[in-house]
Amino acid sequence: DDYALPTETWREVVARRQRYAEVRAKLAAGEVRAVNDLITLNLDVEQFAADVIAQSEGPELLRAFWKALKEISVLDPTCGSGAFLFAALNVLEPLYTACLEGMQGFLDDLERTERPHHPNALRDFRNVREQLDKHPGERYFILKSIVLNNLYGVDVMAEAVEICKLRLFLKLVAQLDRYEQIEPLPDIDFNVRAGNTLVGFTSLDAVREAMTVTPDGQHRMLYPQEQEQLSRVEEDAAIAARAFGKFRDMQTEQGMSASAFTDAKRELRKRLDDLREQLDRYLAGEYGVEADDGEAYGQWRERHQPFHWFAEFYGIMRHGGFDVIIGNPPYLETGQVPYSTRHFACEEAGAIHAMCIERSLALCVSSGCISMIVPLALVSTQRMTALQRMLEKKRDCWYANFSWRPGKLFDTVNRALTIFVVTKPKDKGGTYATAYLKWNADSRDYLISTIRFAVCPRERKAFWVPKLGQRIENSILQKCASVDKAMAGYVGRSSHRVYYRTTGGLYWKVFTDFAPAFYVNGIAGNSSRETQFALLKKKHVKSAVAILSSDVYWWWYTVTSNLRDLNPSDWRHFPVPQSAMDDPEIQRLGTKYLADLRANSTMLVRNQKSTGRTETQSFKIQKSKPVIDEIDRALAPHYGFTDEELDFIINYDIKYRMGGSYEA
Repeated sequence: DDYALPTETWREVVARRQRYAEVRAKLAAGEVRAVNDLITLNLDVEQFAADVIAQSEGPELLRAFWKALKEISVLDPTCGSGAFLFAALNVLEPLYTACLEGMQGFLDDLERTERPHHPNALRDFRNVREQLDKHPGERYFILKSIVLNNLYGVDVMAEAVEICKLRLFLKLVAQLDRYEQIEPLPDIDFNVRAGNTLVGFTSLDAVREAMTVTPDGQHRMLYPQEQEQLSRVEEDAAIAARAFGKFRDMQTEQGMSASAFTDAKRELRKRLDDLREQLDRYLAGEYGVEADDGEAYGQWRERHQPFHWFAEFYGIMRHGGFDVIIGNPPYLETGQVPYSTRHFACEEAGAIHAMCIERSLALCVSSGCISMIVPLALVSTQRMTALQRMLEKKRDCWYANFSWRPGKLFDTVNRALTIFVVTKPKDKGGTYATAYLKWNADSRDYLISTIRFAVCPRERKAFWVPKLGQRIENSILQKCASVDKAMAGYVGRSSHRVYYRTTGGLYWKVFTDFAPAFYVNGIAGNSSRETQFALLKKKHVKSAVAILSSDVYWWWYTVTSNLRDLNPSDWRHFPVPQSAMDDPEIQRLGTKYLADLRANSTMLVRNQKSTGRTETQSFKIQKSKPVIDEIDRALAPHYGFTDEELDFIINYDIKYRMGGSYEA
């Protein structure tokens, strides 16, 4: 208790303290030189930024930070009711506050000095403070500035967008103490908008593409009249962007007349409506819909709700895109939505969140940052391979991987999740990942602060990003990957069967050389959870059972799979040396393990309305852990593991695997 965080084992205490010493040494040696280093070492970026502002010795750095802070654009492309925009607001607010305090400090120093100075010295700081004084309070001014200057959101559900805007308004109103302080609330109709993130043009080039591609997929030249139309579209978008800038600036000015504000908004809305109509007509052609067919065109618009980033945020997109994109895109398959998409490289993945990520990459400025919470499938399923390559192309990329048992990130989400971050690379670009993180209620408060990223190979032959937590795992992974044969190489048509369960077994996987007993209303049968594969050689059956029941395999399965079900690819791709399969000692241990497994099994009885009474042979594999340890020791020489690596494997995930009476 004097040394450990809640639920930590001694191994974890030692590992955490070693990491602390390593990070402190890097800081002391001046090796932490970029924001990307702070992310890799999981240091407090927000605190670092606040310290930079507070310790500014001259006005130049503060001036540059304030300018960047006012101009940074933060987008949630699937914002819903605004949870992530509020999180961004909470990060930006203390930085705004620190800048204002710094400005006031420099102004106070200037007033106190006896040295002569130019009357316009620090004029820009005075202007900011004067603007602040015209508002009901400093916090109101800060929140209003963030809402107007920094936050942007889009969502396909118009109701969610209205709730988001209302929540932001209420946040501002809550800063007022008296009725007479109320001023016209900022209008953010053009910051937070309704529309389909995945359907619409992101650039003028995309518009040109729609105009020049024929129905059979051929390209043609634009007619002079069409080129003129395209130029007019760009000009109209630029005019709308200037109108938006003027409309936003009007809201920070005091003494603005209500009629001037209304006129500006009406003008902006009309310009955007006209532009949307033009672009919708071009886009409809890509979907094979004639814009002159009123009924079909209207149905298409209603179903797809197109949103043209190129027009709606022309000013931002013209300069390369948004600086920061964050969010939690919907975990839906393409068949679950009423619209179809076009021109996505990862469309074959069939996942809406994958296309949201791809669209975000197109919307983000090259020097910007993207971070989202998505299913663990991103790092562990073959259909996400193309998306992984997109994320890691010319960027630094971090994957933090979170389990859903015993604790989960969100109470209502019963699935494993990955939080990824991508930024402009410090050098050539690197990939980093965490282990498959587990926790319970007692240790949740320390979950994020104790994250540890490990370097992952960027040139990967496999589709998965390894979930590594410690440096030693890279060595283990390399030794496994160097094996030239996988379990699939021993498989063939025969009667030499290995049986396994495709579901269940949260911390253990069941492999046997017999079909586990199963009865329905007293009649013997086979469980739908059971499946099997055959080996070419009979002597390999016991070896395969032993190897696939080992901690070595459990580590490999955790590092490479999505940890939902046990799919054929999860064991087929597992590297297995020929010498291990032929080893008589491993075959003997396989026999010993199976006998122990049978001895500790019981019949689990369930009564269900649909099927009646079922009896299933249930295995308490944790009772066979001593035998599994023997198997690991026998396997170590075949993989070339050191004593340290073997010790790591035997104790891998042991806190959760042996922490209770878990039944497989």
